[in-house]
Amino acid sequence: MRLWNPPGGAIVVLVLLLAGHCLAQTATPNQPETLTYGVEWRFVRAGEVQLKWAEGDRQLDMLMKSVGLVATLFTVNDTYRAMFDPGLCATSITWDVHEGRRNREVKASFDRTKKRSSFLEKDLNTNTVALTKEIDIPACVHDVTGGLHKLRQQHPAPGSVLELPISDGKKVVMARVEAQQKETIKTPLGQFPSTRYEAFLFNGVLYGRKGRLFIWISDDEKRLPVQIRIQLPFYVGTLTLQLEKAQ
Repeated sequence: MRLWNPPGGAIVVLVLLLAGHCLAQTATPNQPETLTYGVEWRFVRAGEVQLKWAEGDRQLDMLMKSVGLVATLFTVNDTYRAMFDPGLCATSITWDVHEGRRNREVKASFDRTKKRSSFLEKDLNTNTVALTKEIDIPACVHDVTGGLHKLRQQHPAPGSVLELPISDGKKVVMARVEAQQKETIKTPLGQFPSTRYEAFLFNGVLYGRKGRLFIWISDDEKRLPVQIRIQLPFYVGTLTLQLEKAQ
């Protein structure tokens, strides 16, 4: 997985980091849920995201696109699907990437019995294989979405530290998440007393790019992911994603 200099690529990674929060631990099993988010970059609306969980916590489907001025600079029109075993152990990832001139098909599978993952990326413009790779993994590993869903389920109190095995199919890491402090976040859906977390996935952990990732989860029983913010180097800037609609 890669971040490109245009803001559209950063939107994609921000969305993946968000998606794992779509279904609360208190939600009814097997009840689909759809959440809609807006993405802001440099004080303009840069993208829209729709997330849906199906079959309980066994399947996540996500649509993401850039809009407005950002879409004229860098078009993003991606679809992402992740499949899970019980416990949010990843079994497969499929990602259809359409970003600017880049058109890729990315697939990763996770074999829990053999403790191996396989990764395949195809360039759809040239019909060639861009990258193939196999790595060793733990018996249960999360993609980024499943790992952050675990964070929402556990909702640790400020001062706590959580570590989770995370893989994108190309690399596996023990990702650290710090619960930092309580804050009230204002969104289009209202104000939410929340807990702020910082997830350490940048700076060569899972992603090579320098950056910081902050996540705000509401302190009510729904534990909604009300806001996510990625602080990237000055030439990209900060992206903020806020919850706008929940169904």
